[in-house]
Amino acid sequence: MSETKEFIPGVSEDINVTEKAVKEIKRLMEENKVPAEFMLRVGVKGGGCSGFTYTLGFDPEERPGDNIYEMDGVKIVVDMKSSIYLSGTELDYTDGLMGKGFVFNNPNAVKTCGCGSSFGV
Repeated sequence: MSETKEFIPGVSEDINVTEKAVKEIKRLMEENKVPAEFMLRVGVKGGGCSGFTYTLGFDPEERPGDNIYEMDGVKIVVDMKSSIYLSGTELDYTDGLMGKGFVFNNPNAVKTCGCGSSFGV
């Protein structure tokens, strides 16, 4: 079982989640009646036009090798493989004129596609 780490913005080894993103995660959990014990699993998988795509989803259980962070009552979990690609990434939420959604600001991405949902390293 993984140990939950205190989530300190700018200090976590995997992914930093902005306050705006945390607020949206909480809203989505409430709106969709997601149980409070579920975690937001953030990951990377092969695919997309640039090589990798980001994944987000609610998960009821942790897996061996997961890194778990908690910010303002929201647990964020990142698997060991995804940690390599997400190190230093900021997960933000935007609701501007260009659309609403989660945005990954990944310093490891050397190329991204036009839609912003895939990247290459």
